Amino acid sequence: MTIKTQNHKVAVCASPHTEASSTQQRFAIEKCSELAALVARHTDSRGNGAHATAINPLIFMRECDPTAAVSSVSEPLLAIMVQGTKEVLLNEETYEYTVAQYLLVSVDLPLSGCVIGATPDKPYLGFKLKLDPSQLCEIIAQTNLDKYKKESVKGWFISNADPLLIDCAIRLTKLLDTPQDIPFLAPMIIREIYYRLLTGEQCEAVRQIATAGSNMQRIAEVVKQLRINFTDPLRIEELALQANMSAASFHRHFKAVTSMSPLQYQKQLRLLAARQMMLAENADAAQAAYQVGYESTSQFSREYARMFGAPPIRDVERLRTA
Repeated sequence: MTIKTQNHKVAVCASPHTEASSTQQRFAIEKCSELAALVARHTDSRGNGAHATAINPLIFMRECDPTAAVSSVSEPLLAIMVQGTKEVLLNEETYEYTVAQYLLVSVDLPLSGCVIGATPDKPYLGFKLKLDPSQLCEIIAQTNLDKYKKESVKGWFISNADPLLIDCAIRLTKLLDTPQDIPFLAPMIIREIYYRLLTGEQCEAVRQIATAGSNMQRIAEVVKQLRINFTDPLRIEELALQANMSAASFHRHFKAVTSMSPLQYQKQLRLLAARQMMLAENADAAQAAYQVGYESTSQFSREYARMFGAPPIRDVERLRTA
């Protein structure tokens, strides 16, 4: 994985480099070649974009060329990079990941992503599985996996994929060729994927998603309320009370999980909603700013340009002609 901050890129290893880990990563890359052939076959005739499958939480991604950044609020998910390279932007930091690595998001986060490695002959291909915290909770309850540290961990991460995890993805994808098997076998394989995540390299973060009373779960509940009420004035004391934390502790744990402050999080929700409003409803900048909770149009325009790289009118025109 590579992190780029203020025009600099720094390589960051997902785990300490050892001969064993290098061998395991080679196996994972080989497995991804098999998975890529399957995903390609199921998306070849469907063009670019996100493609739903007969397995409800499973989505395939395909792009034949590099793409501009697309911003959205991501719900909990597992995204395995099967072929190609992608960049994910979170709070002004860019994270790059490639074949046999995966992105896991455990709380609702405003993310921007763009494909940077793709060609018509070798498109970007992704395996995306929506996560159900209640199923993770059930597996934790049935196993001895309920121990977690009290300190908050990030609500997202990029990590090397274990060959066993990719093997699960292959078996789940192969079920699409035998749809009569999906109702019985797909839930079993998805449970195995959850188990692999709960026992894998980033197990601590995954366990906190579904552990009752964990800091991450408490912050996740507040995040859901912020998404619903993002136009309301931000009251830290009320949010801290909801999370059963002091204001200072809440602020610290919120930033540890989301990589941003509550104010930054709300601001990004507002700007994403305003952008969508201008695109879908032809609202002008002043109307959109007011609708999402801004009192100052000039402040809205400044913060919008800082997040999206251009003032509202110019950004929306670019998106419409892209």
